[in-house]
Amino acid sequence: MASHTSPKVHMGTLTGDEGRAIYASNPVILLPMGSQEDQGPHAPMGDYLLAEKIAELAALRATGMGTPTLVAPVIPFGGADFFGAMVGGIALSEATLTAVIREMFANLHRHNLTRLIVINGHGGNVGPIQVATREVHRATGMLIPSLYLWRIGYGLLPGIIGAEKSAAVSGHGADPLTSIGMHLFPELIRRDMIPAPTRLKRNAALDLPYTALGAASFDGAEIGLPTEYDEVYTKGVAKGDPNLSSAETGAALTEQLVTITAKFAVHFAGRVG
Repeated sequence: MASHTSPKVHMGTLTGDEGRAIYASNPVILLPMGSQEDQGPHAPMGDYLLAEKIAELAALRATGMGTPTLVAPVIPFGGADFFGAMVGGIALSEATLTAVIREMFANLHRHNLTRLIVINGHGGNVGPIQVATREVHRATGMLIPSLYLWRIGYGLLPGIIGAEKSAAVSGHGADPLTSIGMHLFPELIRRDMIPAPTRLKRNAALDLPYTALGAASFDGAEIGLPTEYDEVYTKGVAKGDPNLSSAETGAALTEQLVTITAKFAVHFAGRVG
């Protein structure tokens, strides 16, 4: 008979009576989100897997610190932005994603579950998260914070591997996601498909160098352009070199992200009833 040595933290694994017991205490609930899009020729398209796993590890950590914390079912489809050109990608319009988040909040609030934290793993989710959380705050005064994992990860990288290497490895299709993937899901990373370093392309129509998704440079000024990712990146890889990624870097990033998330969950629970 299989034994469970760690507490159940995924809401989907709780039985009805288990749920009735734990929800009565208004536990912290982490709502992980990500995307299903091109992450480079070597990395799984579902970066929601990483966001969900980090939420799980943080929930276990926070629960062990005395703050019961659960993980809601992950939203795997990101808000549509630049990545629709990739076959196999699935994205929701911002309006649809906002409605999904709004209704998740409403279902939880109906039963007085008010300690909610969004754990985000996709840039296209930021706008819908802001809209939905602002609506709740205006209507009820409640705060629903969000942690954008990869933005935090970019800030952590220099302290882990140094500023120079961080600048060389940071970017879509490289770090922080590739290193975290090498650590959490090594069986899903195709090391044999890691591409050579690439550079951002140029916009041929205007003969301007791209500086980021949706942006090019003209005389040092940023110019917004309505382009898709494949016009800017090469096979999903931006300026960062994934050859510099490593499971060791991923382990350090994961540990720090889990620590920050768990400590914030404990702090949040102590401040919000």
